[in-house]
Amino acid sequence: MEIQKIWDILKCNTYPGRGIVLGKNSDAEHMVIAYFIMGRSENSRNRIFAEQDGGIRTQAFDPSKLTDPSLIIYAPVRIYAGKTIVTNGDQTDTIYDFITRGKSFEDALRTRTFEPDAPNYTPRISGMVQGFDYKLSILKSANGNTESAQRFFFEYNNPVAGEGHFIHTYQCDGNPIPSFKGEPVPVAITGDIDRFTDMLWNSLNADNKVSLFTRFIHVKTGAVQTRILNKNQ
Repeated sequence: MEIQKIWDILKCNTYPGRGIVLGKNSDAEHMVIAYFIMGRSENSRNRIFAEQDGGIRTQAFDPSKLTDPSLIIYAPVRIYAGKTIVTNGDQTDTIYDFITRGKSFEDALRTRTFEPDAPNYTPRISGMVQGFDYKLSILKSANGNTESAQRFFFEYNNPVAGEGHFIHTYQCDGNPIPSFKGEPVPVAITGDIDRFTDMLWNSLNADNKVSLFTRFIHVKTGAVQTRILNKNQ
């Protein structure tokens, strides 16, 4: 697949839903992580990202307006033993629990399935970075058939500098919203963290974007740079 510019992909899609970008920066020194959330309902839009234990957690911006926390309040990013886990739901905790017991990313996700949010049945997307290697996964229904769960895993070892992959929950807006199809999209990874963050944020649909997390990890030193942008702040 041809390497694309993620800004171009996002500008053409009003509702990709939640998205993960993982890859190696063009400087060949940093691994890059991005996670964003979007929302159409008041409940989904009433959120912010807040830092927690080296990762992040979603929180209600206005607790008085929170109606159902079950699928919107979770820890998207957690850290363990040099591994950074990033997901769009509480499967973050499942992966964390499994790897602390010596089991694998894949083992954890084989115990999970898509979200029970009929009629969309939102896919669960997940990633993990360790050193210069990373993994991505998507768990989804078979075109809305809840009797059939599909689990896909993608592994990238020592990727080429300046390249990464992007996976998101929805193909586009709709009712019900169509799930993402195919493999993670190859995308270019360039620039410093502030340029990368600003370009991503400004490419997301202004009405639907909610929050964005980005992180640059210097693999040799372990130094971390993090940015968080919340529409509600």
